Amino acid sequence: MSNMLSTPKRKWIAASAMAMIVAAGTLGAGFVNTQPAIAQQVGTDVGSPPMSGFADLVESVSPAVVSVQVSAEVPVQQIQRGPNFEFEFPDLPEDHPLRRFFDQFEEPFNAPNPERPNRPRDFMQAVGSGFIISADGYIVTNNHVVQDASEVTVLLEDDTELAADIIGTDPRTDLALLKVREERNDLPFVEFATEEARVGDWVVAVGNPFGLGGTVTAGIVSARGRDINASYYDDFLQIDAAVNRGNSGGPSFNTEGDVVGVNTAIFSPSGGNVGIAFAIPAALAQNVISQLQETGFVTRGFLGVSLQDLNDDLADALGLANANGALVTQPIEGAPAADAGVESGDVIVSVNGQGVSTARELSRVISQQSPGSDVDLGIIRNGDELDITVTLDRLEEDEESAPAPQVQEEEAEPETTSSSIGVTVIPNEDGEGLVVDSIEADSAAASRGLMPGDVIEQANGGAVSSPDDFEAAIDAARSEGKSAVSLRVSRDGVVRFVGVPLDIEE
Repeated sequence: MSNMLSTPKRKWIAASAMAMIVAAGTLGAGFVNTQPAIAQQVGTDVGSPPMSGFADLVESVSPAVVSVQVSAEVPVQQIQRGPNFEFEFPDLPEDHPLRRFFDQFEEPFNAPNPERPNRPRDFMQAVGSGFIISADGYIVTNNHVVQDASEVTVLLEDDTELAADIIGTDPRTDLALLKVREERNDLPFVEFATEEARVGDWVVAVGNPFGLGGTVTAGIVSARGRDINASYYDDFLQIDAAVNRGNSGGPSFNTEGDVVGVNTAIFSPSGGNVGIAFAIPAALAQNVISQLQETGFVTRGFLGVSLQDLNDDLADALGLANANGALVTQPIEGAPAADAGVESGDVIVSVNGQGVSTARELSRVISQQSPGSDVDLGIIRNGDELDITVTLDRLEEDEESAPAPQVQEEEAEPETTSSSIGVTVIPNEDGEGLVVDSIEADSAAASRGLMPGDVIEQANGGAVSSPDDFEAAIDAARSEGKSAVSLRVSRDGVVRFVGVPLDIEE
């Protein structure tokens, strides 16, 4: 059940990091350490940790942390090494001391045998972590812990096993809510923190790494607002408490015993802890979990725009004072933003008076609004400040993207014209925009990722349909004292703005 959070493909920017972001993970089931159970609501009014450590805090909160055991139906897989070598493990008794070793050893070689495609299905068991948030047994964990589960069991600190149902999941934030089936009103529980964690605050992580239930580690909040490319709603706390596979869904506590984060992923070149872990912050988790508890699903506001971040070149080319805001590349036809008058090239700098610095931040803010609600967008358009009110729609799981524009090839070889920024363009067949024919090596255009086949729709804020239009727009940007010219570029149906540096002295 262990899961890797893969980085989405970037057509415009090549990835450079070699380490992996992996889910804090789930493992084959293992033993769980136990501690005495205590009062129902735990983890409040504990106070700052004494110099001797976090023992009082851990004693208070541990009863509310559970091991989440999952069974899922999967095809039986033949263990093999290489195309013709099948590795058969010895038939050991369940209680044999080497059985656990072989069970763990076989995982890296788990691969389907192409010669036996129709093998029967079997059940896989895995273990993650979770924490109780109410006396009647609502439990928070990660979506990837219980995804595709056919049976879920939670193991309490006192070794009590309780069957649980999945109330709801939210793959976008990787959160899930469980509820024990048995009627209980005496379970120990913890609460989400009401104050945001600050960089440098202590955190204590409790969970089930590698099947070792009741494991406690401590560290500090290393950073806030981390984006690990897991989704558009990334807003992780980075912590340096030791978090490993099996910690997924477990809590990180502050020194008051309240949950400040849900442990979700680790940054690691090996899959093990290197002191960089990521937790969903309490405010976001609480918002999602409250909706799952009420309705079983999460609703989000939908604005209906394609966005990109600004950089210094683009900010200068668009006449902005800084690179804060989200640049609208293309409003979706018929969506709320387009209906309200938002246009391509607008820069959204605030929502309801709250400043936004990046496209992801705007996506997060909008997603937290209710469908049908009105939001006031602060927009900069051609240097003018505007306020536009948009009535949000509901975000669906899969929004359709705009169709890719068709660029037809000409039968005769067209006349090409090279521009002063190192790009050779030809008129588009439909008369709208210019097709990039070639790029000079080491040119300004090449340095910003332009490629042959790109369609330049606008330059310096105006439409271009001929090489003369294009060069005139570049000259206009220079005469306006800009250090870069903005280009609206379409590639495979995806529209982006690119700021290409100019040689002012030319």
